[in-house]
Amino acid sequence: MSPAAAPRGDDAVAGQPGGYTGPARHVAIIMDGNGRWAKKRFLPRAVGHKRGVDAVREVVRAARHMGLEALTLYAFSSENWKRPEDEISDLMGLLRAFIRSDIDEFAANDVRLKIIGDYKMLPADIVELIEDALARTAQGRSTTLAIALNYGSQQEIARAAAAAAAKGAVTVEAIEAELDTADMPPLDLLIRTSGEIRLSNFLLWQAAYAEMWFTDVLWPDFTPGHLREALDHYATRERRYGGR
Repeated sequence: MSPAAAPRGDDAVAGQPGGYTGPARHVAIIMDGNGRWAKKRFLPRAVGHKRGVDAVREVVRAARHMGLEALTLYAFSSENWKRPEDEISDLMGLLRAFIRSDIDEFAANDVRLKIIGDYKMLPADIVELIEDALARTAQGRSTTLAIALNYGSQQEIARAAAAAAAKGAVTVEAIEAELDTADMPPLDLLIRTSGEIRLSNFLLWQAAYAEMWFTDVLWPDFTPGHLREALDHYATRERRYGGR
């Protein structure tokens, strides 16, 4: 494990008091390492992705039991379309299977599903499954599970700025009101697995003052225990938001 805190600037952020964090409300995860997990075991990448979905299922359950208000998972970026067609097909198949198999559990456990990104560019049958799942879980209040699909943060910010400009002055508050995450708590903690230390066009605006935690664990091996470790580390951080 190699946790790292987010950098802090010298500029103060209005309305953001400093001090120790307390429990996190909103955690985001860049789920990286499925392919490397499979390669280490001389298995097809598709097996790594399948094991990654199993890890998603366990972490979502753990997040609810740990009292998180929101969990955002980076599932498919706008850049992932550059991958080989057979890998994209495998990923889409896993997405179909995940929605079909898990939506009843989400609904039964008061989990609200949310999609960030331009999911309507996905295959039509997946869009239909997603919209049905969104409708079925719209009243969920225990935890919001946001899945980033066909998502890119730079594109999100550009869309939000354009929407803000169409309504009037372009301010920080006006842009934030148009972000995909506008109805979610501010991002507290961003986790990335697999040893990579970059944001990869994920929640760039929202991560401005989030704490960050990086681990060498590949995503299929990531467990609720690792999530607890990250949350425990987060709880020790002193968040100054540019202050002293």
